[in-house]
Amino acid sequence: MSDLNVTPSRFDFGPVHAAMQHLVDTDMLAGVSHAVLRGRELVDLACVGWADREQRIPLRADHLFRVFSNTKLVTSCAVMLLVEEGRFGLGDAVSRWIPQLGALPVLKPGAASLADTEPLRNAITIRHLLTHSAGLSYGLLDPGSLMFKAYRERRVLHPGRTLAQAMDTLAELPLLYQPGTGWEYSVASDVLGRLVEVVSGQPLDEFFHARIFAPLGMVDTGFVVPPSQQHRLTRHYAGADPLDPGKPGLVPDDDFPHAGAWLRPAPRLDAGGGLVSTLPDMLALLRALLPGGPTLLKPETLALMMRNHLPPGQSIVFTRPGPVRGKGFGLGGAVTLKPSSLEPPGSAGDFQWGGMSGTHWWISPGTGLAGLVMTQRRMSFWEPFFFELKRQAVGCVAGS
Repeated sequence: MSDLNVTPSRFDFGPVHAAMQHLVDTDMLAGVSHAVLRGRELVDLACVGWADREQRIPLRADHLFRVFSNTKLVTSCAVMLLVEEGRFGLGDAVSRWIPQLGALPVLKPGAASLADTEPLRNAITIRHLLTHSAGLSYGLLDPGSLMFKAYRERRVLHPGRTLAQAMDTLAELPLLYQPGTGWEYSVASDVLGRLVEVVSGQPLDEFFHARIFAPLGMVDTGFVVPPSQQHRLTRHYAGADPLDPGKPGLVPDDDFPHAGAWLRPAPRLDAGGGLVSTLPDMLALLRALLPGGPTLLKPETLALMMRNHLPPGQSIVFTRPGPVRGKGFGLGGAVTLKPSSLEPPGSAGDFQWGGMSGTHWWISPGTGLAGLVMTQRRMSFWEPFFFELKRQAVGCVAGS
């Protein structure tokens, strides 16, 4: 477990605490925990609100959160551990280990059906998967699209299918675009999870535990919450209006994405969004990616992960909010190329990502700060509260 002792400093983080408390008071979040690092030193930590609003259980640092796409950072680190060992290179075709993905057809631009395809011109590489530029989709964030319907009909994300079985399902579908020519948030991390299994000879959960969780003391992170610890799992909520994430109001939503999620083992070890963790465990992972002490990966590997790997002029894009201008993508997270109006000065070069229920992390070489915010409100990815925390934290340090 990460050291939670806050280093005394001259910084006044009162504005950060007030901003987070305001989100609870205005019914935007039930509860929120956060931590701020300056270098590797913990300079602020607070928990406000409720782990379970209905039962009036105050949020504590040891409560468990569904971290969703923060799982992708763990999977990316697992892949880079194997890269460091020389087991494969970033430019290698993934079909060497997952042959089903070796000759997928590709949808033609403007295709009206799954049959309207052209041949694959370039193999999917491991770099393509790490940067979500392989041409895969998700069936999650683009309702109404051709690929959304196809992924849903074939149940690509079904919890009853192993990662190996998911690869067979993906082999039945075309790619959205030629690898390396676009960006689409996708099941690429699940493909990487299967790659880790094939190359290491271990199930993904065993590899994670042996190579990442145990060495870093992440004692509460995993794909399932043991019965003895399920009382620590925070309640999950949906907003009052799914189409308006900024509208106050919360509705209990514990069965998302399916009944019993995280309460019992499932065949699918979701490498893109399946982990549960705590603030101390996520803080331990974040610290292990920062200079100033032992790191999980070599410094040159971390530097490679934290730089933009997308072509000039390309940015990440979502169905909502559309293109995120000024954001490229590294090997496991977004990279800020040009800060938006929501971000503090000095944010260029920031490495960050998060999950759909509001848990976010960031590492800022420009400001020397890193941070983590954890909450449980569905469809809270890339929402203003994350940037508010970051902006307030940077302001507190800069103004001291």
